Amino acid sequence: QVQLVESGGGLVQPGGSLRLSCVASGSIFSIFPLGWYRQAPGKQRELVATVTSGGNTNYADSVKGRFTISRDNGKNTVYLQMNVLKPEDTAVYYCHTYTLSGVELLEVWGQGTLVTVSS
Repeated sequence: QVQLVESGGGLVQPGGSLRLSCVASGSIFSIFPLGWYRQAPGKQRELVATVTSGGNTNYADSVKGRFTISRDNGKNTVYLQMNVLKPEDTAVYYCHTYTLSGVELLEVWGQGTLVTVSS
């Protein structure tokens, strides 16, 4: 059973920073990409950033230059460093990856961590 557990969310003022962490347990394969998604109230879940096993990254346009995703395969952990936070970054942030069940590829989601950007 694969589990993802996020931490690091909280309340921060505009312009501030937060670092999210996501620890994976179970049969995690380092070959799969790890990612962060977010869902704001009343909106659909959207991609924030992903990182491949080789370290290649991809970001949503809205966070480019402010957020940095990284992974530590030895610790089965992915991070999201968020700088210059804006009120529109307020959302529940979810960690995401994949796993294999036999030959079936499954998506795995964490429970989410709330980030609130407000003065």
